[in-house]
Amino acid sequence: MDVILLQLLNGLDKGSAYALIALGLTLIFGTLGVVNFAHGALFMIGAFSAVTVQKILSISFITLDPEKTNFLGKPLEIKTPYIVSWFGEGAGNAIIDWSVPLAILFAIPVMLIVGFVMERGLIKHFYKRPHADQILVTFGLAIVMQEIIRVFYGANPVPTPAPDFFRGSFDFGVWIGFSENAIIYPYWRLVYFIFSAIIISAVFSFLRFTTFGMVVRAGMSDRETVGLLGINIDKKFTIMFGIAAAVAGLAGVMYAPINSPNFHMGMDFLVLSFVVVVVGGMGSLPGAVLAGFLLGVLESFASMNEIKSIFPGIDQIIIYLVAIIILLVRPRGLMGKVGVAEE
Repeated sequence: MDVILLQLLNGLDKGSAYALIALGLTLIFGTLGVVNFAHGALFMIGAFSAVTVQKILSISFITLDPEKTNFLGKPLEIKTPYIVSWFGEGAGNAIIDWSVPLAILFAIPVMLIVGFVMERGLIKHFYKRPHADQILVTFGLAIVMQEIIRVFYGANPVPTPAPDFFRGSFDFGVWIGFSENAIIYPYWRLVYFIFSAIIISAVFSFLRFTTFGMVVRAGMSDRETVGLLGINIDKKFTIMFGIAAAVAGLAGVMYAPINSPNFHMGMDFLVLSFVVVVVGGMGSLPGAVLAGFLLGVLESFASMNEIKSIFPGIDQIIIYLVAIIILLVRPRGLMGKVGVAEE
């Protein structure tokens, strides 16, 4: 039972990333009808926003300590971050330590701007073009973004640690009545799951309980009628593109301590996220979230040694097998609607 619960927890944090990326993808497809293959790159940019903030906060100046010498007998060079000299050792080091959560404040405006520029500068010209054209142009854009990141940050993963307070693991099993050390789980993975739940709840609440969200949902159902009412639905959809980009970026920021950011991480998540969207049902926000968590949990269980010993390599293909089975039984996905993505 403890092994099952541990795999369930592992699946939930992996499913959180899938659900957040798929949620943004579905927002874009549901509002604009665009198949955005650059969405994984937005996740990558979010992760490197955390890297950028950490590097900026760690910028240091060098002083010489005459009381200490190196092996050549010269005064030892001491690197002191500017943030420490400005705010003092305690506060300065705390700010550097909490650079990943602080990166959220940096990533939100950055991702909104990136989303607006993408939509206004490129994607708006492909609204009425075939989906194949949309896929080609956004995939090309993703490659460009990927190469820009590689040029500035290098090809190797960049370690981006979580705050000291959330490093290490805790005994989750004791909390729920199991024996000691039965279920050891990393703190930050639990933080990521809670953060994902908050973001998902915020997006659904925004769409359901605000006037802006109600107009957007109406536009998703009948864009022409909403436009005839005198509402500038295109402007609102542009804002939704920015929000979708911000959701993907925030998912990347908080994922940075779990998996060190690298320039191809967007592509790694992109295909899986599209499978999640299709399984959940094209255009269905609840379906995207449900499928994200479902496939994350299934992938976690498939990675167990007991399962792989019976079905070698099953962890690499389980998501695609499940997708095939679900689409055979329900061609529109778990919660897809009639007419969405159909000619």
